[in-house]
Amino acid sequence: MKDLPVDHPTPQKKKTLLFNILFVAGCTAILVFLLKAPPESTKKLPQDANHLQFYSMGKKEAEKYCGACHAPDGQAPLPVGHPPKYRCLFCHKKYK
Repeated sequence: MKDLPVDHPTPQKKKTLLFNILFVAGCTAILVFLLKAPPESTKKLPQDANHLQFYSMGKKEAEKYCGACHAPDGQAPLPVGHPPKYRCLFCHKKYK
């Protein structure tokens, strides 16, 4: 009886398999990380008389007006420890 030839994987095939396994493992890790992320907890931009005028503007344009009311001596100052004040609508999304 004749032995069948054994197909040994070449180093290139082993390398490709390793990269495929690492890619799948990386994608799985990212997916698990995103699925375990906490829900969004930042308040949205209010839909009151003071803020409705900003819904029709783009984010960067509307953010120019936030400092008028939310400055330390303004009508509604930001709490102590609030993150940078120049990107308000990055966190505080508009209602759709």
